[in-house]
Amino acid sequence: MKSIQRFGSAMIVPVLLFPFFGIIVGIATLLKNETIMGSLANPDSLWYQIWTLIENGGWTVFNQMELVFVIGLPISLAKKAQGRATLAALTAYLMFNYYINSILSMWGSNFGVNFDAETGGVSGLTEIAGIKTLDTNIIGAIIISGIVVWLHNRYYDKKLPDSLGTFQGGPFVVMISFFVMIPLALVTSYFWPIVQDGIASLQGFMKSSGYIGVWVFHFLERILIPTGLHHFIYTPFEYGPAVVQEGMKAYWISHLNEYSQSTASLKEIFPGGGFLLQGNGKMFGSIGIALAMYHTAKPEKRKKVGALLLAATLTAVVAGITEPLEFTFLFIAPYLFAIHAVLVATMTTIMHAFGLVGNMGGGLIEIAATNWIPLFGNHWGVYLAQFIIGIIFIGIYYFLFKYLIIRFDIPLPGREEADKETKLYTKQDYKNAKSHQLSSPAYASEYDQKAAVYLEGLGGAKNIVDVTNCATRLRVTVADPSKVETDTYFKELGGAHGLVKNKDSIQVIVGLSVPQVRDSFESFLEQEKKA
Repeated sequence: MKSIQRFGSAMIVPVLLFPFFGIIVGIATLLKNETIMGSLANPDSLWYQIWTLIENGGWTVFNQMELVFVIGLPISLAKKAQGRATLAALTAYLMFNYYINSILSMWGSNFGVNFDAETGGVSGLTEIAGIKTLDTNIIGAIIISGIVVWLHNRYYDKKLPDSLGTFQGGPFVVMISFFVMIPLALVTSYFWPIVQDGIASLQGFMKSSGYIGVWVFHFLERILIPTGLHHFIYTPFEYGPAVVQEGMKAYWISHLNEYSQSTASLKEIFPGGGFLLQGNGKMFGSIGIALAMYHTAKPEKRKKVGALLLAATLTAVVAGITEPLEFTFLFIAPYLFAIHAVLVATMTTIMHAFGLVGNMGGGLIEIAATNWIPLFGNHWGVYLAQFIIGIIFIGIYYFLFKYLIIRFDIPLPGREEADKETKLYTKQDYKNAKSHQLSSPAYASEYDQKAAVYLEGLGGAKNIVDVTNCATRLRVTVADPSKVETDTYFKELGGAHGLVKNKDSIQVIVGLSVPQVRDSFESFLEQEKKA
């Protein structure tokens, strides 16, 4: 389970690239739309050509999605020398596809593959870095990258005889991968065409599963967030072939211009498009939850609580990152989170019943750029229904959460006892804490300060086995869990949003600055180990 969780969190590294590029493509598509821009959008005009140039840049990560995932995963999964692990993973993935190319070029008919067919469409073939190969999509990229990272973690430090010292470290991992990729390519060449047929059947099933399938998808996507397994629910739909071969996000964006000019129902022209609406829970649900938390706080603490909630809610609504808000109540009252998952699934299913489909997995900016702005002219009725339903659910969230918080006296921020102050401790507070003194009295940045606090709270460098991160969490494996400090320590002294303990697997809920904190953390870790 811990390994699966690490895989899920590692996938967030490449996934974080997609919202920006999706917005760029959406804006470019909007500004090339003749219905909106009139004569400016003439294909021969300089305006159109400039935005075509920008749009082509926006397609970078979508067109090279497999390489993005191959390169992105080792950043989180490699226990050391992440750069060398990334190089090894990329090299192995290219070898893997060269092997498949050779196998199917020579024996394609034996594997039931017409390798002379053009790439794309229903051929099951694609081109990766100029290599014609089977289209294993991001599933193949994730598997190959994961295998190479495992080899890297296991053999990177392997000591070879002095005469073979040139092949130590990264080259040794690539050498092993060279031979591992051959049987993998053979197995893939045999089984993947069968898998492609199965995926085609799954695609048909999901498209015809109706509202029950949409409800279950959104419920699981939300309820599995604490386990880190929610990535495995939405990734095959958003970036993989579960509904459409190239992934719903890329497919939707590539057809934006067509949809914006059509007056037909969006559900008719994009059937099966109800599986990417989880952003509605982030926009509307987060507002209702935050209002309930604010109004159930003690009057004298509402000002401070309001400031904390405002930042967390804006992060959820605008950027689509909900963990700073959701993790505030998840571990205190998990049943509230279960209710939240039910409400999200119900709201999105009702919206879908009123005709809503599209690329709505992220926050407000991404949703507006790739849905509302380009499509509002001909599909305003759907978006009006979306907002009406969303506002109704803000009210449902508010009154239900407010009732439950008061009824069960849930100790959320602002509801603490009068003698416990709602604040984040300052650096000076930390320095003065008698039992947690650090040797260094000053820090170069806020990230260094937090990293130092977390390292001390996790039992020091000797207690750290490995460290990775996802979008908002610092994930650490420790040697002795008993040396890890309490949730209060990390919140009050390090400004964390919370702490998750699962035996030796520890998650510090840092927020969006977790990549910078991890860099500082690993720097301190290296310094202490050398000392």
